[in-house]
Amino acid sequence: MIFAVITFPGSNCDRDCVDSLGRVLGYEVRDVFHKENVLGACDAVVIPGGFSYGDYLRCGALAKLSPIMNDVRAFAKRGGPVIGICNGFQILCEAELLPGALIRNRSLKFASRMVTMRVENSRTQFTSAYQAGQLISMPIAHGEGCYVADANTIRELEAEGRVLFRYASTDDETRLDAGNPNGSINAIAGITNSTGNILGLMPHPERACDPLINGTDGAGIFLSMADAFSRAAQKKPLPELAS
Repeated sequence: MIFAVITFPGSNCDRDCVDSLGRVLGYEVRDVFHKENVLGACDAVVIPGGFSYGDYLRCGALAKLSPIMNDVRAFAKRGGPVIGICNGFQILCEAELLPGALIRNRSLKFASRMVTMRVENSRTQFTSAYQAGQLISMPIAHGEGCYVADANTIRELEAEGRVLFRYASTDDETRLDAGNPNGSINAIAGITNSTGNILGLMPHPERACDPLINGTDGAGIFLSMADAFSRAAQKKPLPELAS
């Protein structure tokens, strides 16, 4: 499986993604610069975190205009899996590939620490390696990670099982605000689009893949994607033999 990792001006988690996907998990990785017009051969796209264009306007508002985003949109429209992490989540929302928006943390402070998330839906190509209700741990590092959307959008996301990850607390799982580091509506940490091939999440799974840094809960997302790719490849019809 080939992952394409896109670098925008200001991306600072692209190397983490390349290292985790390549060295740690053993997948082939392609570096793609934002000025390129085509993704090239790849089976999945990763839009990493960082500060695209310095985040001087709104996070992701300029990155959505980069030349490579035209091919990202086309890739996603064909059903290709796309994952946006942290600033990548913001870019996908600004590009209208995911609903809603990310605004300043309710505390108005930058948040950087490990958080607990609950897996809400394990029947997707991004979460099949987990169990529904499983508590997992990943790091966050963001100032604008508060997910918001209008009431109808939130109802659709919840009703259609498109909230894949929700912030949680190991002390009190009954409170939605417990463990929520940024004030996101319904403690939402990660969502998919209506067709389920685009994931945006605020925590960093690429920073929780290597046993050397004492955390591997994030690897499940990439292992799920690889499993879905493998199963889809097995269903492809065999090419006709020449007579």
